[in-house]
Amino acid sequence: MAKQFIFNRLEFSGSLGDLGTILPLALGMVLVNGMDPKGVFFCFGLYYIFSGLYFRVTSPVEPMKVIAAYALASGITATQIQASSLLIALVLFALGGSGIISSLKNRMPIAVVRGVQLSTGTLLLMKGLQLMLGTSPIQLVHELAEPYLSIQSIGPLPIGIVLGAILSALTLYLYDNSRIPAAVSIVTIGLIVGVIFQHNVVADSLNFQPSLPNFLPYGLPTATDFSFALLVLVLPQIPMTIGNAIIANADLSASYFPETGKKVTGRSLCLSMAFANFATFFLGGIPMCHGAGGLASRYRFGARTGGSNLIIGTIFIILVLVFGQNIQAVLHFIPLSVLGVLLVFAGCQLSLTILDVKTRQDMFVVLIILGLTLALNLAAGFIVGIILALILRSPRLSI
Repeated sequence: MAKQFIFNRLEFSGSLGDLGTILPLALGMVLVNGMDPKGVFFCFGLYYIFSGLYFRVTSPVEPMKVIAAYALASGITATQIQASSLLIALVLFALGGSGIISSLKNRMPIAVVRGVQLSTGTLLLMKGLQLMLGTSPIQLVHELAEPYLSIQSIGPLPIGIVLGAILSALTLYLYDNSRIPAAVSIVTIGLIVGVIFQHNVVADSLNFQPSLPNFLPYGLPTATDFSFALLVLVLPQIPMTIGNAIIANADLSASYFPETGKKVTGRSLCLSMAFANFATFFLGGIPMCHGAGGLASRYRFGARTGGSNLIIGTIFIILVLVFGQNIQAVLHFIPLSVLGVLLVFAGCQLSLTILDVKTRQDMFVVLIILGLTLALNLAAGFIVGIILALILRSPRLSI
């Protein structure tokens, strides 16, 4: 019988796979939307640990991207984000508790699942390249390739491109090396660079501040906050959560862990996210999910068991307990280009799931979902993809 919890360098390496998604979005929401860093990262740590203990295989934890993207773009308030956590939790609890999500998952055309996985992988790849090129929103706001480093270029090249190219080559070289895991190596090198070339503002704000997250740190949202969150944040997020965090994730987990991953079902993922977002409502976190891209990244960098979740979850909680409100200063020591490398390889790994698509009709659906995702959003691609896949089942139509 396979071990359910392993603690070794490969599990540690894979545990870092979500950082490329978590850190830019979470730190951005702390800076732009006034989210409490203690609550944000404590909730991530708790969710990692409980996910690992329950699922017993490596399980991703990420911000809900539609909500995070809109929050960063529009600068909405912390209470509106808090309201969205409670509302999305109620929706997910209804879907999972009623069994609707299981019925939906069983009837989902495989072409739609592959389309969601390719689209998510492509978005991760693009985001990773932006972080390396210095064109992500947080870098554009600061007008710096690496806002938290004192060095911005080496000769004519931005430091992000130099770091990204070197670490990408190193990742390829170490991709299947079990003795020297790739993710651990590139994050370690990134931290060394961050320490050597630390920005004075970051260094000055780094000090011990032992504390726990506050209960309801933003107070209770108003009725206006809830109505705004429902219409603007939650309703656009639901299709992406169903498509990517539930259906695509369950499919990918079944492929990776056919024997040990039987607890990872559409219903269990739905209820897991529901309980997690109830907790974030009270502790000041941000809406969280189980993204398929994070699973692909964690698996590719070596994580296989729930041990990887316990490792990274414990790290986050210890950082909060030791540094408290200053945890963001600690995390700023990891250059953004390092996170970009993690995202690029996560995106490629997830995108390669389309290799089992055999028919022209299925590939057509996959490409339409990808195109709509890039032109509009993943929710639109998911909905149109379902409709198109059902239409193409007719024998009168051919591609």
